[in-house]
Amino acid sequence: MSIPHLFRCPISLEIFTDPVTLSTGQTYDRPSIEKWLADGNLTCPVTMQRLTDTTLIPNHALCHLIDQWLLADAGDSCHHPVQFPDAADFSLVALRRELLSPTTLPSEKLEMARKVHVLSVESDVGRACLVQLGFFPLLLQLLFQLTPGGTLLDAEFAGALLGCVLSLSVSAPLYPLNMLKEEESTLSSLVHLFDRGNAEIKISLCHLLEVIATSSATHELCSIVVDRSPRILQILVSMLGDKLSTFKASQAAVRATAALCSSSESNRRRAIGEGAVDGLIAHLLSNCCARRNAAPALAALAALELLLGLEAGKKALLENPSGVRALVKMVFRVSTGHEGSEHALGSLLAICGESERARAAATSAGAVTQLLLLLQSQCGAASKAKSRTLLKMLRASWNGETRGLL
Repeated sequence: MSIPHLFRCPISLEIFTDPVTLSTGQTYDRPSIEKWLADGNLTCPVTMQRLTDTTLIPNHALCHLIDQWLLADAGDSCHHPVQFPDAADFSLVALRRELLSPTTLPSEKLEMARKVHVLSVESDVGRACLVQLGFFPLLLQLLFQLTPGGTLLDAEFAGALLGCVLSLSVSAPLYPLNMLKEEESTLSSLVHLFDRGNAEIKISLCHLLEVIATSSATHELCSIVVDRSPRILQILVSMLGDKLSTFKASQAAVRATAALCSSSESNRRRAIGEGAVDGLIAHLLSNCCARRNAAPALAALAALELLLGLEAGKKALLENPSGVRALVKMVFRVSTGHEGSEHALGSLLAICGESERARAAATSAGAVTQLLLLLQSQCGAASKAKSRTLLKMLRASWNGETRGLL
């Protein structure tokens, strides 16, 4: 939805967030006109009239019209209509102020957070306004100020805040997340939410960890979070191997684990120490993974290949009775452009190259048949090359009658 011309600041060309009017009758966004005046300019940017009075008068009428337009945009596109208060009582600036106020009731803050979530999800313009007004750091601050042992209302508020944070993270600068490394209490709050939160909160926090792990703005934070709070990896691993976890929860945990492991070698070492290899194997062998789409399996295989680049990872996989079998099972099963097959092959090459025990286990699990099927498929040159290399490794272990098929 395009922004009406009258709702754009003549200086920034962005939608007004705090419209103010000069003595010339021209309206500008407060941050833009304040910067113009601070730079020593004493004229109106549009009319170029000399300013004898630089007083900035809030344009409440325009602010009201923009708020009504934003609400209409969100309401029209929302599949589940949300009841907004009278538009005359609604203002993003006022909403921000009330969220910060210690006198605002928890139930009122919850409704405000839900309102922000609707705007951030259903309206591109609404999301841009929220970002410009600094809602992203504000919401993070509120989220990580929640006290341990909170009420059900606190849990609902946390869930609403997380939804807002994740939707705004698509377009907001992510450096405010670094408050997790600068203030110890915020990281403690994150761990508490992850430990005690319901399934939806855990899923949202998995997505937040993935955001942290994949952004250059929070690269250092990613290692600090894992280093200072091993409980986070412990929770992720428990979600990977929990048979009672929903597909959505398991998928979120796999993606978060894979992202954290991709971030740094120190994260991979800690993940191995917390049992990530066993957790990923359990995920690959679960009915949940076998029945659904290939994305979670692909992420799990990518993470495993990274972990097997370390000796501790190889040892952990070989000590898992189902480790080699799980990899063999995935050689010809994951269908996303055979990328999953490449990860499975890379992992098998990593462990079979140095271990007769691993080669014997792979052969026993039917690796030869899987590799031959893959070679006859439309897989890429990289997969075929890895398949041939692995077949040569397994040559001494498979039944002699199979050799004629090569």
